[in-house]
This record gives sequence, structure tokens and C-alpha cells, in this order.
Amino acid sequence: MRRRLSGPVDVTQLVVSGIGLVILLFVVYRLVATLMGGTYGVSTYASQAIFGLAQGGIYALIALGYTLVYGILFMINFAHGEIFMGGTYIAYFVIAAFDRSGFLESNPLLAIVATVATAMTASVILALGLERIAYRPLRRAPRLVPLITAIGASLFLQYAFRGLFGTGVKVYPDTHLHVAGIDILGGRYDIGGMVVRPIYFVVFLMAVTLMLALWILVQKTKMGKAMRAVAEDKDTAALMGIDVDRVVVLTFALGAALAGAAGVMFALYNKQVTHTMGFIPGIKAFTAAVLGGIGNVPGAMLGGFFLGLAESTFPTLLGLDSQLKDVIAFGLLVLVLIFRPTGILGEVLSRKRA
Repeated sequence: MRRRLSGPVDVTQLVVSGIGLVILLFVVYRLVATLMGGTYGVSTYASQAIFGLAQGGIYALIALGYTLVYGILFMINFAHGEIFMGGTYIAYFVIAAFDRSGFLESNPLLAIVATVATAMTASVILALGLERIAYRPLRRAPRLVPLITAIGASLFLQYAFRGLFGTGVKVYPDTHLHVAGIDILGGRYDIGGMVVRPIYFVVFLMAVTLMLALWILVQKTKMGKAMRAVAEDKDTAALMGIDVDRVVVLTFALGAALAGAAGVMFALYNKQVTHTMGFIPGIKAFTAAVLGGIGNVPGAMLGGFFLGLAESTFPTLLGLDSQLKDVIAFGLLVLVLIFRPTGILGEVLSRKRA
């Protein structure tokens, strides 16, 4: 005797799965064709992977700001890209002054440390100002209200910096720091046909160090425990004696400090600084946070590195134009939202929010 289906077939699910299978087959076909064709050598892929890790570290540091704020307030701070821009922009004037005075050449390490500290401080001040003026009064408002406010704050900061400093491109000066005979900031070396810039390794290591420091703070300290408690339930945390406003301020400050540090590292190899420079990295970092699982700190780290590597290597691996890297990045976002809406590692949900 035949058994009948227990329910109707989900046609939408079948269509989506079919589209996903077609895309997957296309990707595999292009990948095999490119590798079999031998158009590019191993050195090309290695160079792109090294750059992808550095770029991914930048995305991950910015993404942590998105995921921290979302984990505490359940809002997307779309002005975070401008926090990244603001710290980098202010720090430009410090490193430019060091360059003019000769201090950058004579004491490059101290100059870079001072520049990073300036960027982090400026980003924190901007973030805390936004939190106090724009976000705190709307903490109990429907989620759409602070979201729209964040978009408005993003545009406000862009045009404020444009009005204050003009539309011209600022260029970070060339910086050189020799360690064991290797210029780790401004050097460019040819190793077996592979062009290597040591600054990419520096950016990657600095990003990993900052992310590990954040992870230890969140998981091993009293303040980190308070942050996790507020993320679960703000009202209950307040009843238990936790200062919710203080935790929120600290969360914004941590995310902004990481964005400021990422901005200087980004500018050291990208050089150019403009009032719109935060838009694309901000959107890419948000994409990275969603890819990894927004609200999940390890997910933001993983999403950042994955997106950086994908942008850098996928166009070559698939035999596509490098200008299509943005299409690949946002295509990955769409696919993840379709097949795994909670991200690669899953979104961290409290019972109240779920």
C-alpha cells in the first residue's frame, strides 16, 4: 500500500534549492576550467591570498563593531563606516605633521603608535557622541527608528567632514620601518616571481591580536560578563545591579576603537583618505558580520577573513574580471541569507529576542 505525503511540497524551497544548485555547478565549472587551463601560476594565487588575509582583517575589525552593538542593542549601526573614516581622517593630520617635522622618518614606530592612538581616540569620541545624542533617546523606540537614524548619522558625518576638510583626497605619507633588514611598512619584495608586501602580514597579525584581545575581554573579564548579561536581557541585567548605560557606552567605545585602528592599517597600504572612504568598507564589514552570524564575535572574525579571501581570489579562480569582486561579495551575502540566514556560525540569540 502506498504512503501519501504528509504535507504539500514547498515549491519555493525547491526553486531556491534549484537556483543554488545551478550557481554551485557554475562555480565548480569555472573553477575547474581556470585551474585546468593553467592561466595563472601558484605565485598569483599566493599573492592574492596574502592580500586577502590583510583585507579580511580590516573587514573583521570593522565587523566586530557591528556585531557588538547588535548583540547589545539589536540595532545595525550603519554609521559605523563613518566612525572608521573619521578616525582615519583625523589621524592623517597627525601623521602628516610627523612627516613634515621629520619625526616619522627618525622615529617611525613611535609615529605609527601615536597615529593609531589618535585614530582610536577620535573614533571613540565620534561613536560616543552618536550614542549619546542620536541613539540613547531612541533606545525604547521601534527598531526601524534607530536604523533610519543611523543612516542619517552616516550621511551627516560624511558631509560634516566634507564641509570641514573639503573634497580633496588626503594621502598618507610613505612610511618605512626596518626590522632585520626588511622594510615591514613600505617594502615590496619579489620572491620567486611573487610580489610580497610585508605590511600585509603586519596588518593581518595586528588584526588577529586585537581580535584576540577583544575575545579575552568579552569572555574572561567582569565587564565582558556584564556585556553578555545585557545582551541577554537588559531589564533583568539592570535589576541585578548592572549599569546598562555604562555597558552600552563601553560597547560603542570598543567597536569604535577597533574601527579606528583598522582605519590606520588600511590607510598605510591604501594611502588615500576621503570623506566617503568609510562607505564601501562599512558595507563590506556588515556583509562579513552577516556572513559569520551577526551578534556572534567569532562569526564576525570568520566572516571578515572569508570575505577578504573571497574578494581577492575568487575573480581569478573563476576566470572573471577583478572589477567583479563587489558582485562576488554581495552575491555571497545573498546566498548565505537564502540558505543559512543565521550566518556560517549562527546568530547569537537570547530567549527574549527569539
